[in-house]
This record gives sequence, structure tokens and C-alpha cells, in this order.
Amino acid sequence: MFILDSHCDTPSQIYRLGLDMSCENEGTHVDFPKLKRGEVDGAFFALYIPASMDAEPEKGFEYALKMLEATRRSVEENSQLAAFASSREQAYKNKGEGKFSVFLGLENGSPIGESLCNLKLLYDKGIRYITLCHSGDNQICDSCATAVKKWGGLSPFGREVVAEMNRLGLLIDVSHVSDDTFYDVLKYSEKPVVATHSCCRALCDHPRNMTDDMIKALAQSGGVIQINFYPIFLDSSESASVERIADHIDHAVNLAGIDHVGIGSDYDGIEVTPVGMDDISMMPKLFDELRARGYSESDLFKIAGENFFRILG
Repeated sequence: MFILDSHCDTPSQIYRLGLDMSCENEGTHVDFPKLKRGEVDGAFFALYIPASMDAEPEKGFEYALKMLEATRRSVEENSQLAAFASSREQAYKNKGEGKFSVFLGLENGSPIGESLCNLKLLYDKGIRYITLCHSGDNQICDSCATAVKKWGGLSPFGREVVAEMNRLGLLIDVSHVSDDTFYDVLKYSEKPVVATHSCCRALCDHPRNMTDDMIKALAQSGGVIQINFYPIFLDSSESASVERIADHIDHAVNLAGIDHVGIGSDYDGIEVTPVGMDDISMMPKLFDELRARGYSESDLFKIAGENFFRILG
């Protein structure tokens, strides 16, 4: 079984804090010792661009490249422990060599500015998914977090972005987008899309979460929802635990089927964690809970990583 976490905000920590990934670090959720204890084989390290940079795409792009470079140096300095990957085949090869796989994503598409050429540049640098926006409406689409929407879904340029991402093989991430944007993406994308770190709105009424109809539509298009660990998205009382993560997995599986659900923890990007899930080393607790609920090893194989790998290609 290959355990893949589809969303960790670790590059921000590496760049801002000068994080030594080879050591156990206090106050952060992800480093190589924690990953090893958590039996996690790979993760998407997301280059997070805050919405405060949306109006300055060049500044955001420069910041993304700085995070990417810091992450590259970190992986190179720990080449005995980790290696980059951009496909299932590379990931399994790394695992066979005893190495953790670092995949790359961009969280917030605003740094591409108004140039589709920047998508190709990011792809060539190893980026394999882009979260279209964050907490603000940008030039691509509306966010779930704004009170007054700018576009009513995707912008005209956003439709071009979707088409170009399809052409390049860049996964479209609909976490953080508005409901209207979500349905526009499904309408205009010719390939399956992913919610890399989202939860179920039926269990926790938050605009960042997906409604039952959205989860069903995502699955019908061939996509996957990767369940987020942030307590605010798991439980309205914010007293979340590993059991509550499993509740969201159960709910998504019941709606979408076992082939359309996975894990995207949001570690290193969340202020608090579920009780007993302090960092990524605790991941085995989740799989133990799922086994206790009757999930087969074949089911867990899919949730752990194969569902995401299917659409990664």
C-alpha cells in the first residue's frame, strides 16, 4: 500500500523557517522522521500563495519559485531519504529504493498572471496540480471565502486556464473555489478534477466543504475528494478526532464510491489538528480506524493513494 497525502503546506515552512527536514522539528507537522513513523510514502508539497498577493502576480510567482527552490535544496540535501516524483511509476520506484516521494503543487493560481505560458513553465518545473484560488477571487475564478463574487464562477480567462491545464496534464484542484466555480470547472474540463483537501458540508456546514451533490458530481466526472484534517472543516464544534476524519471518509465513500475518496491532510497549513492527530506521524491511527469500520485492504489501498494516482496519470 502506498500512502499519499495530496496536500501538505510544508514548502512554506522550509522557506520561511529554514526547516531542516532531516530532523524532528517542534511546531511543524511534517518532516522526514515524522513521515517515516507515519508510514507515509509520498505527499504533494503545496507552494502556498496567500490571497494578499493576488493583485501582484509577479510577486506571487517569484515567491512560488523561492519556495520551490528551497524545497529542491531540502530534497537534494536529503537524497538518501527522499526524491521528487511526478507520476505513480516514479513514486513506486522511490518507494522501492526506500525513499519518500515529494510531489509538487501550487496552491492559488494567481501567480500565473494573465499568461498561459506560465502554466507550461510551472509544469516543466514539476508542478502537477494547481489549486485555482485561495481565500480571494482572482483572475481565474471566484473563491468560496468571499461575500461578493467577482465572476459568478470561472472568468473568461479561467476557462482558458482550464483548457490549457487539460492540455498540459496539470490537475485542476477545486478546493477553495466557490460552488459556481466548481460547477463551471466540471462543465469546461475535459479531464477529471480533484479536491486535494476538502471535507463534506453535510457533516460540517462550512463553505470550504463540498455538498453531497458536488461530491457526487465530482465522482461522476471521474474525480476524487481528498479529506482534509482541519478541525474547523471536520466538526462545527471544532472538537474533531481521528474518528471524525473517518466519518467524512465514510460519508464521501457512501456518496461517491470507494474509487473517488482519498486523503489530503493540509498539515503545515492548519493552526490546530484533530485530537490525537498532532502531526503526520499519526497517520496509522486513521487506517486502524478505517479497518475497525470494516474497510478491506483493497479499499484502503485505493483511499491511501491509488484513487489519486488514477487521475494523476
